Amino acid sequence: MSKDTPTPLEIRSKLEHYCAYQDRCHNEVNAKLKSFGLSGNEAGEIIAHLIAHNFLNEERFACSFARGKHRIKHWGKIRIINELRFRHISQYNINTALKEITPEEYFDTFDNLSTRLWESLRAEKGLRKNKKFCDYLLRKGFESQLVFERLKELDK
Repeated sequence: MSKDTPTPLEIRSKLEHYCAYQDRCHNEVNAKLKSFGLSGNEAGEIIAHLIAHNFLNEERFACSFARGKHRIKHWGKIRIINELRFRHISQYNINTALKEITPEEYFDTFDNLSTRLWESLRAEKGLRKNKKFCDYLLRKGFESQLVFERLKELDK
């Protein structure tokens, strides 16, 4: 190995810090291992070590991801599910993560977000305003039924 190439022990230590700083999924850790030029048995051993010492936990990652994206970015369940699937999180962990968001919190967030959005679209009129309203909330990942019901309430 050259002087610049870290040893597997150094890589393991760096990945411990990487996972301790923020919850990570297996995909992110695998990408980091590849960036170090590590794959195969050594990479598998490091991942096994991270799991065994609770640095890497997909269920914990999914739960914190769902909570954070909902509370901070105000994402709906559809967007959260799609993002977790994109990261190859199991359906069991996705379902567990969605339980972290209470129905009351979900509907409060949706209500506040939709009200603020509707009021911010004052300059718009008619169908254009309705389209912008629906597109934004659907892009945020809220269910279409919820969005259209809210549109009917606000567009009176």
